[in-house]
Amino acid sequence: MRNQAPFVRRALSMTPLIDVIFLLLLFFMLTSTFSTFGEIELGQATAGTAAPQTQPDQRVFVQLGASRLVLNGASVTLEELAAQVETGQVLVSLDADTSAQRVVDLLVHLRGRKGLSVMVLE
Repeated sequence: MRNQAPFVRRALSMTPLIDVIFLLLLFFMLTSTFSTFGEIELGQATAGTAAPQTQPDQRVFVQLGASRLVLNGASVTLEELAAQVETGQVLVSLDADTSAQRVVDLLVHLRGRKGLSVMVLE
């Protein structure tokens, strides 16, 4: 015999669905990468009695700001700076509004060149 009781529809609980959504959100937030980070090696000065280094042949002066880049008094872009400076010494003066990312962008464009040394002035 069949059950003669009428079919009663229950209200669905939303709690398990919300728990699953929060677990998925947590999973995707922890496993995703929002930005990639790179490394730049920075040399550190040490105390000691080293032999004096010879002066570089060519020395250029760069002024770096949040929106400006000046090479020996002439405004340039990062790509133009990288093309013009091949060897020698680069002295970088920072404006008060310069961000750390702007300095890193400059160092990335100048890295990996033989005979080129970069000094950031305070």
